[in-house]
Amino acid sequence: MKKISKGWIVAAVVVILLIIIYSSVKGTYNKMVTFDEGINSQWAQVENVYQRRADLIPNLVSTVKGYAEFEQETLQNVVEARSKATSVNIDPSNMDANSLQQFQAAQDGLSSALSRLLVVVEKYPDLKANQSFLDLQAQLEGTENRIAVERRAFNTVVQDYNSYIRAFPQLFYAGIFGFDKRAYFEADSGAEKAPEVKF
Repeated sequence: MKKISKGWIVAAVVVILLIIIYSSVKGTYNKMVTFDEGINSQWAQVENVYQRRADLIPNLVSTVKGYAEFEQETLQNVVEARSKATSVNIDPSNMDANSLQQFQAAQDGLSSALSRLLVVVEKYPDLKANQSFLDLQAQLEGTENRIAVERRAFNTVVQDYNSYIRAFPQLFYAGIFGFDKRAYFEADSGAEKAPEVKF
């Protein structure tokens, strides 16, 4: 038998270590990319349901306009809030807490304007009995529920991603490859207090 030289043993150990390190880096990087793409995909779903709500609003405004002609200020506020909400766009790959907060503020403004519109509608019994209005109102309520579901799902995928990139040893790879923490949807200020209902 020939004697194996120490040089070959060292070279074999180095090659094995390089293969292990490569596999670790590759697997971790690919998993971070998968999580990142999951966030992008879920953000597209969030935008999709917000767009659905924005698409319902012109029909709702048109239906209400026929009954409540002197409530033009309320209708105008809804139209302006819709315009502002649809103009705020976020690139999911560059999403930070500030951009998400701007997006949320614009959407909250639209929600508030819609709430005021629906309060005004209470003054018009004929409008409340209009089937077209009732259908639009039901679709809008369903869309609001979808928004809540998609926001919750978005926060879940962001939590999974953030937890993964902050764990050891992924935090080193995340820093090297530029994977940063992502922002969550947060409750509006004052949401922790139950609304006061007066009869």
